[in-house]
Amino acid sequence: MHEEGKKWHAHALFARRFEIVIQVLIIVSIVMFCIETLPDLDPGIRAVFGIVETVIVLVFSVEYVARVILSKNRWGYVFSFFGLVDLLAILPFYLSLGIDLRSVRIFRLFRLFRALKLLRYSRAANRFSRAFVIVREELILFALATGMMLFLSAVGIYYFENEAQPEAFVSVFHSLWWAVTTLTTVGYGDMYPVTVGGRIFSFFVLMLGLGIVAVPAGLVSSALSKARFEEELEEERQQQER
Repeated sequence: MHEEGKKWHAHALFARRFEIVIQVLIIVSIVMFCIETLPDLDPGIRAVFGIVETVIVLVFSVEYVARVILSKNRWGYVFSFFGLVDLLAILPFYLSLGIDLRSVRIFRLFRLFRALKLLRYSRAANRFSRAFVIVREELILFALATGMMLFLSAVGIYYFENEAQPEAFVSVFHSLWWAVTTLTTVGYGDMYPVTVGGRIFSFFVLMLGLGIVAVPAGLVSSALSKARFEEELEEERQQQER
């Protein structure tokens, strides 16, 4: 039993170190992605970045293949969220091999999916995911209510402002942009009411917008506390089993 505990500890230690290596490689890859957009970047630096990118992709590829092979449900992993993220993290590199990069430049955007790989190795991110599961029904209901509020706000401001500003509030569809920026309290200022009725209506919409921003934050905060409590209970149970 003691020998099995040592093996488990060694395996857990290796897994943790591997996770740290992957996290570092993801961050390095994202930083390089940003630096490569500099117009006057030295060709020598680009060459070094190319070598580092190759090494990173090889590590990610080995990780992906290993996960496919070791997974109990291979197709389930391949088509899962993290399976697709892992694939998209390495796909741009292989698509660009032997092909004019200009024709597949859009696929380089998929390198940003490497940032999502960090979610797999973050306990806080996993807790965040669990929190969303806890309050998903409330969030779905809130999303539906928000959609209704956006529609009603767009319709209301259209009837208040269309006659005064026909070039800005052309239709309900055009007014949806104003509803989005107002309900989210962003207020870019590209569309704003000039009539008294429109301004009064905007005040009430803005007040509702403050609530819309606050409600999901409160729901998620409460769920995160519950998720952390469940995580601590699970860790205690695992320790007792060992």
